[in-house]
Amino acid sequence: MGQDSTAAAAEALDTPAAPPARRAARRNRRRRSQSGRRLFAFDRDIGARWVAGADEAGRGSLAGPLVAGAVLFDLERLTLSDRRALSRLNDSKQHTEEAREELYPLVLRAACATAIVSRCVRGIDSRGLHVTNLDALRSSLQRVARPGTVCLVDGFRVPPFEHEQRAVVDGDCRSAAIAAASVLAKVTRDRYMRRAAELHPQWEFEANVGYSTPEHRAAIAEHGVSPLHRMSFQSIAYTQLRLAP
Repeated sequence: MGQDSTAAAAEALDTPAAPPARRAARRNRRRRSQSGRRLFAFDRDIGARWVAGADEAGRGSLAGPLVAGAVLFDLERLTLSDRRALSRLNDSKQHTEEAREELYPLVLRAACATAIVSRCVRGIDSRGLHVTNLDALRSSLQRVARPGTVCLVDGFRVPPFEHEQRAVVDGDCRSAAIAAASVLAKVTRDRYMRRAAELHPQWEFEANVGYSTPEHRAAIAEHGVSPLHRMSFQSIAYTQLRLAP
């Protein structure tokens, strides 16, 4: 072994190990980078060129619209650059708000087609949440699918339509198309609720985006409900106001 090699080996032995926090951060980065590859592998295993995914945001909120997103990927034309850009792709709930905002334009760039369908509070109250949810998911898929597309839906099947569809349990953690759709739906809805907070500041929608939190329930107790609150929900916050049906 030459002197240079010996010196390098000695230096390596003297180099202290990375702190545990840094090692954990590296592991988390590797895990996140592997997530997108795993999700795209799931979609490729379906065996179709065109794979569309749909997911919704706002299903369990007390206030605000239900928003469904759909994304169509052409798996034969998806570039290596696109796959690398979406390597962190996962269920939108697993991402921070900042990470979702970063992924949003990357999804738009990589997808062949995208769609957003919003259903208002009055529609949810009149038709019911589940029916409204299925209709929004199907409508979003109809806007992006083309002949030969396999449509993937998170959790359950939507009413039959002209394209093949499959329900994927925990689909936003398994399918790239569904995970991408969940990012679009979540970002779109959160932006809407932050704008709504300017018109209805008492309920702090910029923080809770319509979901039930202690602060949100306290605001309902103090101020009542806004035009964005869903009165068809059986919420204790409403019961305390004697507003529940």
